[in-house]
Amino acid sequence: MAVNIIIFGQLTDITGEQNLVVSDVNDTDQLVAKLNKMFPAIVGAKFVIAVNKQVVSENTILENNSTIALLPPFSGG
Repeated sequence: MAVNIIIFGQLTDITGEQNLVVSDVNDTDQLVAKLNKMFPAIVGAKFVIAVNKQVVSENTILENNSTIALLPPFSGG
């Protein structure tokens, strides 16, 4: 199973990527663990996860070809 990841804001500076495809993750906890291994500088970074345009706050099961957005804190007014 693979999921599509869209990365925003300063997280693109950390990862050097705006889009990724990640395989072998079944839920958001596994996804975060895999991203932490792929990009050690992301550990401790503040961001929220949206799965198919819905912000999630707890571990969420992922489906094949889900679209995941990594959203850093936004500021402004």
